[in-house]
Amino acid sequence: MSIRSSVPVETPTEPLVHDVSWAEFDLLARSEGGPAPVRRLRAAERSRRLLLLRAIIDETTGHPDRHGPLASVDIAWDLLVLAEEADPRALEDVLTHPYTGSWVGYTTRLLRHQDVTDGRPLWVHIGHLHALAAAAAIRAGVAGFRIQVPAWRGLAALPTLGIAHIDGLPDSATVEVRSVAGRIEISACGRIVVIPADSSADAPGWRGVRTVELDSGGQRLAIRIDDVDPYRGLHGPRSPYRLSPEDLGLWRNMLGRAWELITRLVPGYADALPAGLDTIVPDPPFPFRLPSASSGEAFGSAVICRPEDPATLAAALVHEFQHIRLGGLLQIAALHSSDRAERLYAPWRDDPRPLGGVIHGIYAFFAVTEFYRALSGNQPDDELAAFEFAHWRHQVGNTLADIREDAELTEAGHRFLDHLADRLEDWRHDEVTTAAAGWSALMAADHYAGWRLRHHRPAPETVDRFVGAWLGGATVPGADSAATILVTDPDGRWAEARADLLRVRLGADGERRARQVWRDVSDASEADLALVNGDGEAALEGYRAELRRDPDVPVALVGLGLALRMTHEENTAAVILNRPELVRAVHRGIRKRTNPAPTPEEVARWLATTDR
Repeated sequence: MSIRSSVPVETPTEPLVHDVSWAEFDLLARSEGGPAPVRRLRAAERSRRLLLLRAIIDETTGHPDRHGPLASVDIAWDLLVLAEEADPRALEDVLTHPYTGSWVGYTTRLLRHQDVTDGRPLWVHIGHLHALAAAAAIRAGVAGFRIQVPAWRGLAALPTLGIAHIDGLPDSATVEVRSVAGRIEISACGRIVVIPADSSADAPGWRGVRTVELDSGGQRLAIRIDDVDPYRGLHGPRSPYRLSPEDLGLWRNMLGRAWELITRLVPGYADALPAGLDTIVPDPPFPFRLPSASSGEAFGSAVICRPEDPATLAAALVHEFQHIRLGGLLQIAALHSSDRAERLYAPWRDDPRPLGGVIHGIYAFFAVTEFYRALSGNQPDDELAAFEFAHWRHQVGNTLADIREDAELTEAGHRFLDHLADRLEDWRHDEVTTAAAGWSALMAADHYAGWRLRHHRPAPETVDRFVGAWLGGATVPGADSAATILVTDPDGRWAEARADLLRVRLGADGERRARQVWRDVSDASEADLALVNGDGEAALEGYRAELRRDPDVPVALVGLGLALRMTHEENTAAVILNRPELVRAVHRGIRKRTNPAPTPEEVARWLATTDR
């Protein structure tokens, strides 16, 4: 039995239909199977790009305004054919390059006016096909070719190779790429940039794409560090952001140490990952956190901020590889309907998510869980690794349970989630420390309450009924049944300061370091520091003071609930953490109608009496 894509795919040789057998599907669902299934997914993605590329050519041919001052796209296509004849592998390197996917998707949306805008003229984007052809010809060693390619603000990109800078050009211009006497030149306005024999090296006017070669225990990984390709962004073109030699050295070091952890601790990922992740877009550091992201169009690439430690980078690599692997599978197999309603809670996001986004998150954080399970087992005294395992096992398991019976899942979707649930069940009985379990539960409650406070709204009639009961000195039964509506526009801003601080606190020399750096953690307060240090009373007083200054701050209200939980005021804490939107809405209503107003804590304590 197999799952087949519904679209026949044209290749240069014969029409194909990409499929995945149920056996391969099951291995992918279980994050197993090695590189072979990943290569099949990459082949399907290659064919998708060819279809879009053919469509761009068809929609551009006969419309000179769309390729502007450049030659017809047929000229670029002919050069691609020459490159394929000279060295098919060279053409494959360009076609399967992650940002060929980004470019073809973005340019397709531009042609079809699908809510995409950019300062570059359309012909600059169309003309990237000429740059792809030039790059393929260079890689294939095609002699004597010449072709005009677009330049934007003096920058002319050659995908997989690098970028040339020629001064004195207008914002949008053309430059010539040519093969002359065994060397490659890029020229315009009498200025010439020569690409060095090793194109990854820098030279006057040239910045090459560098590659980091890693080897750990015989497992090799070649990762491009691409800081120049214009289509390496997630949502549209972006300018070069050249790493300094020092930053490049740091990346080499961290990637080497992260790869050693992956090969040693999660060898199944080390076996498959090189087939699906070959390029990293380095972003500036983000203090106390390691944001990363990937795009379904850029198969093989991840955007990752500069790491501070190898374990966090290793977790980010397997996380993004999972997104890439699932993105490829979704080109072939539908796991859910086309429903894109933002309606579900995901504990790794601050906004309501569609079902597809939640499945992506579950799959990615499943790998994070597996990595930290192995790391904490290997380093039992590592408090941070123990917390990460306990936390993500809890969050992934709960989220998976929430969507297992979703009506929008297909048969394949149910089967996919069943495999994930079976593997998580194998880990459910793994012992974790009491401290790790406690912090995990507290942080889970923190995130859920913050999400609910900002994205749930009690019905106005419910709020009026509760406010009237308070003012009349009565109690109102059934607080848990108070109706709410889900909205995507958040009521108030959220901050990740407590989670950031806790990870500092649980890391090496954590108590001292947390005291030292807490003011540098974005949006952190003294109450947050007290909470992660386990001082519930000090945290409670701190959050009370914050709420006296502004009773509408989401982070302070949820912090109050966490501190009350830590100091064993369970009933009041439960109301704040489970129904924070009701506490705030009722408190707002009372404040409008009486002075002096009660505190949010007093309202929450009153609401807690309705459940007794």
